[in-house]
Amino acid sequence: MSLLFSPLQLRSLTLRNRTVVAPMCQYSAQHGVANDWHFVHLGRFALGGFGLVILEATGVLPEARISYGDLGLWDDGQVAPLKHIVDFLHAEGAAAGIQLAHAGRKASTPIAWRHGFDETEQDKIDYAFEAWTPVAPSPIIHSQTHAGYTLPREMTEADIAATIRAFAEAAIRADRAGFDIVEIHGAHGYLINQFLSPLANKRTDRYGGSRENRMRFALEVAEAVRAVWPVHKPLLVRISATDGSPDGWSIEDSVVLSRELTTRGVDAIHVSSGGFDGAGIKPGPLYQVPLSKTVRESGVKTIAVGLIDDPHDAERILEQGEADLVAFARGALEDPNWPVHAHHILDGAQYDLWPKQARERVRSKDRVLGLRQ
Repeated sequence: MSLLFSPLQLRSLTLRNRTVVAPMCQYSAQHGVANDWHFVHLGRFALGGFGLVILEATGVLPEARISYGDLGLWDDGQVAPLKHIVDFLHAEGAAAGIQLAHAGRKASTPIAWRHGFDETEQDKIDYAFEAWTPVAPSPIIHSQTHAGYTLPREMTEADIAATIRAFAEAAIRADRAGFDIVEIHGAHGYLINQFLSPLANKRTDRYGGSRENRMRFALEVAEAVRAVWPVHKPLLVRISATDGSPDGWSIEDSVVLSRELTTRGVDAIHVSSGGFDGAGIKPGPLYQVPLSKTVRESGVKTIAVGLIDDPHDAERILEQGEADLVAFARGALEDPNWPVHAHHILDGAQYDLWPKQARERVRSKDRVLGLRQ
């Protein structure tokens, strides 16, 4: 059997294979509550054979959302719709993860498919439209050249403490919803990444200045979540391994951070990059895999992500020790059955990952075509 379709144990969780659906924002929630769109969007990946499905960036506070259409987990009323999704993922053999997030200065932005805030009156009613002043480590706007961003308010230490508590309280709700994994979002220029990077963090207190100080918020969030997240359940952190700027956060910094996170009970690092305006990163096939490899060489389990399309590439990444899991976002959208097809290519498996409702239909097609007796 290929490595890609071999099980992986993380604490007491056994993943059926090493394929992961990375978080993808849908901007389709109302009051932070999941709905039919999320159920269908996410359920198809379990039907397609993925080992782990991680839900989109989910705000730990109302003001933590990227947009008013994001999922949230700051309220008990948001638990039951998520549990409905989790139960379906489990029934179809996939593990369920949720990414807990705070957008920081990138919050209160327009929904992706709109041209600025151009909601109709009905949209405003349906989606509880609102805008707010974002918070950040320092009062620096995310971008002067791209519309939709607001000058943030600098967080006080009281704000920081309240945000750390919010991450922990959201993790408790995630456990009640039945999630197997929590992933803390520390990537893509959002709040934790803002604290890490000298591009966004100009503080002069104990949360700014030296690398040790800039890592403090990320480590305190991880400690708080690990303290309430069940000991048998894995905890992940997604990072931008580099800002793509010579004056920003570097891969060397990420190696240090990743080691510190693992000493605090983090089980794997989901290695991405970028997120700051003007980042000098050029996406291309497998472009982030070397970052995952560097972090993994420091003794940390990693998830590689970033334009990984060919099953042979995914298998080679695991064979060469560049990652422990392989994640897909656009590729999963383009082919929700990617694992089914990849399993056939790598292992000759015809039916293993098809759901039982479809398995006999596929077999009967093969018999008609004379492909399988």
